[in-house]
Amino acid sequence: MTSETLSGFSRRQLLAAGGAAAATLSVAPSLKAAPLPAASTGDSIAQIRNATIRVNYAGVRFLVDPMFADPGAYPGFPGSAMSHLRNPLVPLPVSVADLVDADAVIVTHTHIDHWDDAAQKALPKTMPIFVQNATDAATIRGQGFSDVRIMTTDTRFKGVQLSRTGGHHGGDAVLRAVPTLDPVSGVVFRHQSHKSVYVVGDTIWDAAVAQAVQTYKPDVIVLNAGYAQWVDLGPILMGPQGVLSVHRAAPTAQLVATHMEAINHCVLSRADLAAFAKKEGFAQRLLIPADGEHISI
Repeated sequence: MTSETLSGFSRRQLLAAGGAAAATLSVAPSLKAAPLPAASTGDSIAQIRNATIRVNYAGVRFLVDPMFADPGAYPGFPGSAMSHLRNPLVPLPVSVADLVDADAVIVTHTHIDHWDDAAQKALPKTMPIFVQNATDAATIRGQGFSDVRIMTTDTRFKGVQLSRTGGHHGGDAVLRAVPTLDPVSGVVFRHQSHKSVYVVGDTIWDAAVAQAVQTYKPDVIVLNAGYAQWVDLGPILMGPQGVLSVHRAAPTAQLVATHMEAINHCVLSRADLAAFAKKEGFAQRLLIPADGEHISI
């Protein structure tokens, strides 16, 4: 593990680092809903909010980690940075009606900022939903969904190969203190005539991510890069050094940063990550889309 995964922020450091971001996010304006691109327009990634993205891939529309709640619907995560803020911090940039118009949903894990009550109510109960394990499958079936499928390293859907990957939602100290953070997962999208896309999920840079990069050699890597922090224990998501580690492991891959500026404990801003990438010389390999922005693959 890198030093980033091992060093915790003190309460005072988090307040200092997060104060400016919190002030900005707490007054975030409402966004005008923009339509999502049609799958027929080609492969794309639409940044929705937080870790919610829409991946149009090989003509199939995948909605990943849906969180549909209005701003302030849920309390901040206890024990995490800036826990006095309520989640989500910002509104959806896209209508819920547009979001539920998908072919399948992928839930990398069932934490509320990836699978919330509002999404459960809005999505059709017959929607195909892909999950990481039997526990999550039972949870979602218990919420009334009838077509819940457990991903493996070789799951097929409408001609797309989905491969579940691993990771850890924090370093050893965090996971000892908060063991319910794990398990988490990512997913690789593959098709013989399309670029491969690796959605890493809620994880720090670790051996599981390094192995996935080496095994699948993805062309595009989507990173949850908000550097979410547990007070005094350390990060539970990648931050600048984690993103740099991914770039060094896959120097030709296009990186896309998500899971930023929408949940209380994410202390890294888009602007600061962009400045870091420029300083380290890989800005041309990193895209940091705003909520509502679409990226062509």
